[in-house]
Amino acid sequence: MTTPRTMTLPCWTCDAEQQHRQLTRTEQDWLKERLGRTGVNEFWLCENVLDADTGRRCRNLRTGFVMKPFPKAVRVPVPE
Repeated sequence: MTTPRTMTLPCWTCDAEQQHRQLTRTEQDWLKERLGRTGVNEFWLCENVLDADTGRRCRNLRTGFVMKPFPKAVRVPVPE
């Protein structure tokens, strides 16, 4: 598997510039089903660690150009 591309972008739920990465295949499949779309390549996932003890991350979605593409935050679930 190749290393996913990353970018530092503003996250509206973290209220700061954070590291974002492209979605994995599993995450893309989940988002396609949730949105009813065939393509979701424009979305980036926030990798900010919210809780250092548990390792819980933000996982909020944004696009490369739109910081808040949805009215409410859409967080990708942690893969099992």
